[in-house]
Amino acid sequence: VQYHRFCRQSRCHCRTATCFPSFPPPPISMSSKHQKGPDLKRFMDKRLKLSLNGNRKVVGTLRGYDAFLNVVLENAISSGGEGESIGTIVIRGNSIIQFESVERIAT
Repeated sequence: VQYHRFCRQSRCHCRTATCFPSFPPPPISMSSKHQKGPDLKRFMDKRLKLSLNGNRKVVGTLRGYDAFLNVVLENAISSGGEGESIGTIVIRGNSIIQFESVERIAT
């Protein structure tokens, strides 16, 4: 007979799986295993200003994203001193610090 480490009784009434083996363990929820990605649907096809690490900023139209916050920007412009056009780019989510909408977003 295995005793509970807290109550140390030969006939435990705490109903834990350690003391009471026939007691079923709580069900495991599937949501804890599968994490959802970011919800950026409302930002699709909108102009965004992204702050990146290294004090870089990029403005572009959001065309796609994934669960890791990797984003695809179209007509991207570097917001540095010159504001040079970059075109269509993929930005790794690990380097994104902040999203800012340039256009008004419907709620």
